[in-house]
Amino acid sequence: MAVVWSGYLTFGLVTLPVRLFSGARGERVSFHLLHAKDHVRLKQQMVCPEDGAVVPRNESLRGYEYAKGEYVTLSEEEIRQAAPATQRQMEILAFCRAAEIDPLWFESSYYLLPEPAGLRPYRLLFAAMEHTGFHALAKISMHNREYLAALRPSRLAGVPNAAQQPAGLLLHILYYPDELRVAEGFGAAVGEDDAVTAEELRLAEQLISGLKQNFDPSQYHDTYRERLEALVAAKLEGRPAKPKEKAPRLAPVVDLMDALKRSLAQGAKERKPIGAAAADKKPAHRRKRPAA
Repeated sequence: MAVVWSGYLTFGLVTLPVRLFSGARGERVSFHLLHAKDHVRLKQQMVCPEDGAVVPRNESLRGYEYAKGEYVTLSEEEIRQAAPATQRQMEILAFCRAAEIDPLWFESSYYLLPEPAGLRPYRLLFAAMEHTGFHALAKISMHNREYLAALRPSRLAGVPNAAQQPAGLLLHILYYPDELRVAEGFGAAVGEDDAVTAEELRLAEQLISGLKQNFDPSQYHDTYRERLEALVAAKLEGRPAKPKEKAPRLAPVVDLMDALKRSLAQGAKERKPIGAAAADKKPAHRRKRPAA
């Protein structure tokens, strides 16, 4: 796993060398754009709209548009000179309660690992944060940008292949306040103008209880990706693709109480979680291609 950042973490007068590793990566079926005439892969090029010439990268520079069609240019050296101290040093600025940070703030996640020389203070920081229940707030610079970040102790609950509950610090890049968007009208749906009844609440809680289970992400799969992989495999093997599954017809809820009662009668065990797939299903991309 490649290091995405290395430098020093400081809290108070304590300094320790650390490294960051990416915590997750989305998986998807990727396609390339081909020329429909001869199936040759198309290339993307930078073209000057003024004269139509193809411009190589070494003849380009960065420009900031301060007015419509007006730019101030910056060299790579000038941009490097503007880099803050957080490019190599990440200072803990404050601590706050975990409940104060909604997951909506999280942009991306990273593993924060110590270098051998920083192992003891790393362990101390982890133990203190886990004991107090606090998260740390810090700033870090990566990819020509300074980020706000939250550090938290974690034992990777529910993460597959995390044997024997490993413990360590995770770093979450946070959005800045001006980057968050709150949907208009959010919160109005749970107002008191149309409060639920005690009986409706009891039945809804009973339905939730019937669907309760330990968090096990291994039972969920990206069925859309699996269907695309199966489609590719069918094309390679010269087989027809499976027909599209029909979505179940959903009747509008006219009587909420009746819908809750029928849901309970149906039984949670008879329903599969959305996105669940058979455990023994073999992904198409792992199937062997047919012999020529």
